[in-house]
Amino acid sequence: MDQFLNESGVKPSTPAGQDQVSTDIVVLNPQERMLVNRVFENLRVISPETMVGVATRIMDLERLSVSISRYPSMHQGGFTVGAPRNTETLVETLCTFGDHERLLTLPTKAILGKGFLVAKFHAFAAITKVALNSNFSDRDIQELRQATLNIMFTLMAEEVYMSILDDPNLNTDVRRDVAEALAELWEHRLDQHAISVAPVLDAVWSVRDQIAPNFGTMIGTSELLLITIALDETWQSFISQRLSNSDVGAALEEFLFGLSHEDISFIRNELKTRGISAVGRDEIPQILGHRAALSNEDPRIFYRAYTQRRNNADARKRLNAAGPRKTLEDHYMQYIFEQNRERQKNGK
Repeated sequence: MDQFLNESGVKPSTPAGQDQVSTDIVVLNPQERMLVNRVFENLRVISPETMVGVATRIMDLERLSVSISRYPSMHQGGFTVGAPRNTETLVETLCTFGDHERLLTLPTKAILGKGFLVAKFHAFAAITKVALNSNFSDRDIQELRQATLNIMFTLMAEEVYMSILDDPNLNTDVRRDVAEALAELWEHRLDQHAISVAPVLDAVWSVRDQIAPNFGTMIGTSELLLITIALDETWQSFISQRLSNSDVGAALEEFLFGLSHEDISFIRNELKTRGISAVGRDEIPQILGHRAALSNEDPRIFYRAYTQRRNNADARKRLNAAGPRKTLEDHYMQYIFEQNRERQKNGK
């Protein structure tokens, strides 16, 4: 166990002496490794039996990653059914095929790797629960929660990238950038884009409890200032440059208030029918017959909310119905890729 935890984040998958980059799935990145080591040190004193159980979960992840990493790399050349297969053909496949056509064309490692991330999410969620029950420090619990959230966002990033690639109006260069980022995510099951946006989207998700929404106008200037004032410059520029886009505005409404565009429209029509200008959050269940998805306690609720919003957006595209055709996460991540491409173009 100690030997495993002292290893670096990426294990070489090539013979010793060859100067090649590892293509293995990364079990724990350096931050996660330090965090797990700290958990072990605490549990050695508090509950050695629990420590062994946690170590077993981590070793299970190691064994799973080794098995999946035996499949061909995203960057490995070869032939599939007589056709050449390499990074370029993978990117071309991602850029050419739609979401519902990709499954049987994707590399096996890409398909199995998603299961690894789900297993890793469950492992860290369980470790966080152990920390809570073992009276770990607030700092340790918060860092474990953030690590679990980052894993969830990495899992979600795969779906966000797929959604972005399905946009027929996406710039060709940006499309290739997204496809290459997706291929790299599949290679190691790490994604720096997802980790960088996780704190921002988590903060926006959490700040919803501080908003007293007016469901007549849904979003006011004060609420937007509250959301953006403490967040990074990228989010602020995204809001200032893209909020005028009706699809972005509608996607932000869905994200903030935990309601579908259809529910929001229904509420607005009800307000007009009743002759009132606003309604509070507590009154929404009586109008809709169900509650908004607003809990911040479990990352799985965030993921479920994203999935529901993405499915609704896909349905609107198919039916040519009113409402956002992308989720807020899709818009924000696409904006980041477009900004990166613009900086490259300008030599910055």
